[in-house]
Amino acid sequence: MRSFLTVNGIELPMPHRGLNLKVATIVDSARNAEGVVVGQKVGRDQQKIDSLEWVYLPAATWQKILQIFDQNFFVTVTYPDMVTGTWTTRKMYPGDRSATPFWLDQSSGLPSFYLNCKVNLVDCGE
Repeated sequence: MRSFLTVNGIELPMPHRGLNLKVATIVDSARNAEGVVVGQKVGRDQQKIDSLEWVYLPAATWQKILQIFDQNFFVTVTYPDMVTGTWTTRKMYPGDRSATPFWLDQSSGLPSFYLNCKVNLVDCGE
C-alpha cells in the first residue's frame, strides 16, 4: 500500500486521525463606494496539511522526520488532494514541530519514544 504522505521522497508513517486538509483561496479584495466587496482570486488555491500528528513514535523515527526539515526548509510533499481526488505534489514548508518525551533510555537519559509528535505543512504557492 502506498504511503499517505511523502516528504522529499521519504515515506512517512501513517498519521493519527484528526489530520486536517485545508484549502485557502487568496483574494485581492476591497469594498467599492457602495460598500460591496469587490475582488478577484490571486494565484491558485493553496493547501495546508494541518494537525499532522503521530500519537507514538520511536525517537529514531521522529528524528528522521525532523531531520528532513532541518536539512531543507522547503520540501516537496506528495499527498492526497481532496479537491482533485488524485495525488498532488507541492513545495511546502514546516510549521512548528513539537513532541512529548515518553520513555527515556536508561543509559543515555535521552528519550527513546515520543508522544504527540506534531507538525503542519504549508503550501508555498509555487
